[in-house]
Amino acid sequence: MAKKKNLSEVTQVHLREPGRVRIAVVTSSWNPEVTGVLEQGAVAYLSEQGITPGNILVEKVPGSYELPLAARLMLNRGDIDGVVCLGCIIQGETRHFEFIAQAVAHGIMEVNLQATAPVSFGVLTTDTHQQALDRAGGKHGNKGIEAAAAVVSMLALKQKMETTL
Repeated sequence: MAKKKNLSEVTQVHLREPGRVRIAVVTSSWNPEVTGVLEQGAVAYLSEQGITPGNILVEKVPGSYELPLAARLMLNRGDIDGVVCLGCIIQGETRHFEFIAQAVAHGIMEVNLQATAPVSFGVLTTDTHQQALDRAGGKHGNKGIEAAAAVVSMLALKQKMETTL
């Protein structure tokens, strides 16, 4: 079986009352030629799922390191059902990449586990700028779409669990 290259082929998820769902998309401003495409993909996917444009709150943060706090702030509003975190960290000549990538992954995981709402990790961690472009609408799809699909899928699971209790 051939390995699937474009993983951004996601399926329709059926949310209960998608027009009432509010999703925050928090995007790092660092590497905007990459993160902007991730954001566009995430917003388009959320719209395709029936979430109204007015219920998709898009915010920018300086870099990927700020994504976990931004996700927590969004959830603290009390009216956000899920958060899509988008960023791009590209390997440089120093170990800075390792520290930032690990801190961001751990931070988003902590927010996700502590929250009663889904938070996705849509942060590219690549060796090169080209690898990032390949995953931001290039030959490997758009990981922003995948991150948005993860939030919607987990939100649908949450809705299902709430109705079975």
